[in-house]
Amino acid sequence: MQDQHAWSGRFSEPVAELVKTYTASVGFDYRLAPFDIEGSLAHAAMLNRSGVLSDADLAAIRRGMAEILDDIRAGRFEWSVDLEDVHMNIERRLTDKIGDAGKRLHTGRSRNDQVATDIRLWLRHEIDGIAHWLAELQKSLLDLAEAHADTVMPGFTHLQVAQPVTFGHHLLAYVEMLARDGERLADCRRRVNRLPLGAAALAGTTYPIDRAYTAQLLGFDDVCRNSLDAVSDRDFAIEFTAAASLVMLHLSRLSEELILWMSPRVGFIDIADRFCTGSSIMPQKKNPDVPELVRGKSGRVVGHLMGLITLMKAQPLAYNKDNQEDKEPLFDTVDTLTATLRIYADMMRGITVKPEAMRAAVLQGFATATDLADYLVKKGLPFRDSHEVVALAVRRADQAGVDLADLPLESLREFSALIERDIYAVLTPEGSLAQRDHVGGTAPAQVRAQIARHRERLA
Repeated sequence: MQDQHAWSGRFSEPVAELVKTYTASVGFDYRLAPFDIEGSLAHAAMLNRSGVLSDADLAAIRRGMAEILDDIRAGRFEWSVDLEDVHMNIERRLTDKIGDAGKRLHTGRSRNDQVATDIRLWLRHEIDGIAHWLAELQKSLLDLAEAHADTVMPGFTHLQVAQPVTFGHHLLAYVEMLARDGERLADCRRRVNRLPLGAAALAGTTYPIDRAYTAQLLGFDDVCRNSLDAVSDRDFAIEFTAAASLVMLHLSRLSEELILWMSPRVGFIDIADRFCTGSSIMPQKKNPDVPELVRGKSGRVVGHLMGLITLMKAQPLAYNKDNQEDKEPLFDTVDTLTATLRIYADMMRGITVKPEAMRAAVLQGFATATDLADYLVKKGLPFRDSHEVVALAVRRADQAGVDLADLPLESLREFSALIERDIYAVLTPEGSLAQRDHVGGTAPAQVRAQIARHRERLA
């Protein structure tokens, strides 16, 4: 019986069973099957147009591939480790179905440029799906931000109360981050969307191929311009994983804040029960498991980025078997990021905000001290002198156990005669917010303007 491997004639003994299992990738690269078939059909159409493949062979290939795709989608296709990967499994099944026409399909290509094409087709598709869920999450954040464009909360630096902001403004910071993430993914997609097929093993092919036509059939913007680079390059996968790591980093930061805000010690928000779990021993517990797990999974994705960089760092040109190891971290990055975005888009709609707790927290940290300093500067006092005056006033309020706005006018005037009764319009959280009415500021009017801008961008 003829050995099933395409290169069997060169070897005097079969591949060892342990080696066969160790080197096989079909256990994970089977998910490339629809894209492998798509690429093969475009390759066949190009060979036919170039006069390399007959009309009859092309028709047989199309018929056979349609049947194979139906079998795969229906779960009837039996994957064989003996055939090593998704490409050989499909090719062998095609040959079994249609005979010699299936053997001619591989004319003018190698598994090296074939797999590089499949990965790019698959990743392009996944980036489009991720972009959709990234937009959905931003819309969820915008809905919550709009509902709380006026809700006062403390803004923090060093996790200390700094100045008043609105909860809507705080959420918009994450919308900005995710918007940049979307830009990075779109830019990455442009470099993913270049066709390696036609590079063959490493040097191109002697057949009269038309790579531009294949690219057109598959929706690629361009072809890879160097055959050595085309089959060995994986920087597009690294770039995507870097972009994915940044998305997860941003969601990890948001997760940390949600966890803190939900703690009874803070009590700013509550997360819907369907996103939380209880304790096996403490019946009162409600744990924010989803944001905690997202915070943990961000490390997983960053780890995949480091793994891919390490995988590529010492490879000589052109293709090396090392590159088989690119798929599992890339697949898991896509799966993790997609699932995280989907669940976060839903979870943000299940957030209950507690405005009273947020406002009370603002009043605990002298959040309007900077507003008092700015007030004095506008009255003519140099800023450094103003800074010192306010520091003394804060010390007095702290000793009295009250907020700056609760100090009598007479007490405030002990620190500066420039202070008038109109200071109380400045020292309230709402007064502080209203004064920051410029692009990027936290004034409610600006928050609503930014929400409208983002909604138009996402429309």
